[in-house]
Amino acid sequence: MDRLSRRFFSRPSEVVARALLGKLLVCGGRAGMVVETEAYLGPDDKASHARFGPTSRNAVMFGPGGVSYVYLIYGMYDMFNIVTGREGEGQAVLVRAIDPARGIDGGKRAATGPGKLCRALGITRARHNGVDLTASADLFLARGARVASERVARGPRVGIDYAGEWAPAPLRFWVAGHPAVSRAR
Repeated sequence: MDRLSRRFFSRPSEVVARALLGKLLVCGGRAGMVVETEAYLGPDDKASHARFGPTSRNAVMFGPGGVSYVYLIYGMYDMFNIVTGREGEGQAVLVRAIDPARGIDGGKRAATGPGKLCRALGITRARHNGVDLTASADLFLARGARVASERVARGPRVGIDYAGEWAPAPLRFWVAGHPAVSRAR
C-alpha cells in the first residue's frame, strides 16, 4: 500500500482534513475509506484540546504531524485523531467516519461516528495513542480514491457548542451523500 508520508500530515489541519477524504485508514487486518473529518486548528481554536496548551492528556498534539492522538470522551468512547502541522502547533484532525472496506462487520453504518469508528477498527488509547502513522505496520493511512471537489461538503463541527465563536466554523468535511457519513449536515 502507498502509505501517506510525514509531509502529507505536516500541512495545516484544515488542508489535511479535506485531503484525508477517500484515503484508506488501516488498523491491523481492518480498513475503511475516510468519508468524514474535522479540523482542529491549535491553541486559538476554542474547540481544540490544544486551547490550554500542552497537558499530560494532549501532549502528543504538540508533536510532529503524522502521529495518532487517541483520547477518551464521556468516559466510554475512544476518539481517533491525527496530529497535523509542524511540531509545537497543536493541530489535529478528528476522523469521524469511514466506509468499511476490510474486516469490519455491520455494513456501511458500522463506523459512522468517531466512537463507532474506533470500535470497528479496534483503535484504543492504550495501544494506539502516540503511534507514528508514517512508520507503524499496524496503524496507518494509505492512498485511496480521489474525491472530486464537487463531492466534498463542508460545515460546522459536531458537538462543540461550548466553543463560542468557533462553534459555527466550517471545519467539518464529508463526502456528500455517502451512506457512511455520521451526519448529513
